Amino acid sequence: MKAGSLEIPERVRARAAESGDTGAAWLAGLQDVVLELAGQWGLSIGRTFSRGTEAFVAAVTFSTGRPAVLKIAPPWCDAVSSQLNILKAAHGRGYSELYQYDEYHRALLLERLGPPLGDIGMRDFRKLEIICATLEEAWMPALRNSGFATGADKAARLCDFIEAAWLDLGRPCSERTIERVRRFVELRRGVFDWDQAVLAHGDSHPWNALQSRDDPKRFKFIDPDGLVAEKAYDLGIQMREWVADGRHSRAPRDLLSPGIKRCRKLAHLSGVDAEAIWQWGLIERTSTGLHFAKHGVHESSEMLTVADAWATADGPD
Repeated sequence: MKAGSLEIPERVRARAAESGDTGAAWLAGLQDVVLELAGQWGLSIGRTFSRGTEAFVAAVTFSTGRPAVLKIAPPWCDAVSSQLNILKAAHGRGYSELYQYDEYHRALLLERLGPPLGDIGMRDFRKLEIICATLEEAWMPALRNSGFATGADKAARLCDFIEAAWLDLGRPCSERTIERVRRFVELRRGVFDWDQAVLAHGDSHPWNALQSRDDPKRFKFIDPDGLVAEKAYDLGIQMREWVADGRHSRAPRDLLSPGIKRCRKLAHLSGVDAEAIWQWGLIERTSTGLHFAKHGVHESSEMLTVADAWATADGPD
């Protein structure tokens, strides 16, 4: 890499700009950090990955020719510590393998994987099969005092956000949806059990599941949030990710039926209670729809329309 040649995605620059002097200082020193790490670990630096939104992520190659990925998180990114702890514990099982790390520079050197599942053309239920198989490999026993938030904590935080955002945004989804979310939150908080919990990914969507370069039939996760929760939480993320296409009308009944079918499929594949998956799915879908609305993301309307449709049912049965 030549001096002055470091490419930084616009979204990473924009996020750094939001952090004022701290962000400007991080950007100004980033090239020196990359060069230092390249020398320390014997790397040649390749292209920058354009999908980065906060961290700097680039393709790198060891002197032996082995490909890898260099990820450098900015000072305001708290998630890097959780990611490091999960990747160290996983040893490449269900997650991108961690080759090296530098805590001072908040840098991770990771296994380079192939394309994300979300970009691979295949039928939707086949993607669910892959996600469930990858989750089964990635889930680890939950350790007390590990420092990770619990599913009960997550449910409470999501409920607080949902109620505040719903009012701030002028009630963009039905009151019935909010009432059902409140009830589902209390149910999920009430059943949290350390003995049944796992160390969950926390955001296991198809763009965080990447194809193995060694075995195209296998996938591994990247960018874990880290959460001590019931398995149903990670499966609820798959409910959140469903997108209605041209075959579905906007009528609640036509949006409810595919949601129920998807939930039952996830329960069958995982052996996890369908009611729990359904409840987390509605909580996550409502939260994400409101988050999108706050930030002007156009998908917010679709997310909340589906949430309203799903809130007409108490569960998938």
